[in-house]
Amino acid sequence: MKPSTGTKVLWSELLPHEFKKRLAACPVVYLPMGLCEPHGQVSAFGLDTIKAEWLCEEAARKAGGIVAPSMGYHIHETGYHARWLEDEVGEENPHFTGIPPAVLLHLFLYQLRAFANAGFSAIVVITGHSGGNQRDLRLAAELFMKRVPVQVFVRSDPELVEGRYEGDHAGAYEISQLMYIRPDLIDMKAKALESEPGSGGRLALAADAVQASPERGKAIMEACLDRLCREVEEMKARLRPTSLPPIDYGTIEEIWRELLNRVRDWATAQPWPDQEPVSRHSRWKPYEHYAPGGGEAGD
Repeated sequence: MKPSTGTKVLWSELLPHEFKKRLAACPVVYLPMGLCEPHGQVSAFGLDTIKAEWLCEEAARKAGGIVAPSMGYHIHETGYHARWLEDEVGEENPHFTGIPPAVLLHLFLYQLRAFANAGFSAIVVITGHSGGNQRDLRLAAELFMKRVPVQVFVRSDPELVEGRYEGDHAGAYEISQLMYIRPDLIDMKAKALESEPGSGGRLALAADAVQASPERGKAIMEACLDRLCREVEEMKARLRPTSLPPIDYGTIEEIWRELLNRVRDWATAQPWPDQEPVSRHSRWKPYEHYAPGGGEAGD
């Protein structure tokens, strides 16, 4: 299905009385998360954010709720990302909107606070940038829910269709998604630029991207949307009338200290156990081992 028109679901576009009406009807808020990063010469940088926005907006129209402003900055460079960047991007400038794990996770807790304080009882977080960082978001959400009686659901889009479709980076899965929802942001002819000096080369485009199609993208996105709407309906069924006192900064800082104490559990702070070390000459080497407060720690 193509994006609907006519029903306003974006928090940023709603008038106060419209916001209150939608909130009263369905106290669910959606947070689309993504990143600007290279998806080959053929794709727009914002693929991850764009697909998350599509899913959140369509789910809000079908299942109710309000879509919060997108988070277009995400964790990259650190931990397992470092070796991936060396392999897939090399020493080229990736032109991405990557920020350190501690910066994002600290902000994420304050985003959850803003949603709870605005009156939402259920929070749906969909990240189009995945690979492991969604685990850290879930850890932060779990600690938040121990203190605040709201539901928080965090998934990457490939997790919504696990077992049906296999996610990838700039391959037949992702390129198909953008071909369907924003065909104007895909130009497969631009692949020829890979061989031009100064272009950046392959820029993480997967070999099977040539198999991408709008039809495949439609099937993937509709399957993601169907699963997401089912999850939202289940969250709504568990909702109970509640009136929460405002959450202050102190509470969030207490949760943040708990999360910092769990840094060894952060997926984005270290390489995967089976990853090869980053080459010592690589621009990505300093980020291979991440230490909150210390920026990054090389080995």
